[in-house]
Amino acid sequence: MVDASVAELADRIRALLGGTDDVEERAMFGSRAFLSEGRILVGARKGGVLLVRVGAERGAVLLTGQGVARAVMGARTMSENWLDVAPEAIADDRALMEWIDLAREDAGAA
Repeated sequence: MVDASVAELADRIRALLGGTDDVEERAMFGSRAFLSEGRILVGARKGGVLLVRVGAERGAVLLTGQGVARAVMGARTMSENWLDVAPEAIADDRALMEWIDLAREDAGAA
């Protein structure tokens, strides 16, 4: 059963992507992941946290922002390529779309 905050954030992501054919949605580890060419771009995680995959250089810079931390999966803290963005930092669709765009920009370079 998916957490209500996961479903809500996944709905927002899906709406912003507008049925884009190049992005696939999958259930993964109790969350919803959105992939491009088999690679995770973003994910909706428990508590309404957005998982974002970016390039290492960009990730290091983004980690200095408020509401941004390295993603933790189980007992493992991920590299700076994997970020958790707090719900407060993606409270409106403009902010959420900015994070999605960052992930899409870096997907081709990663």
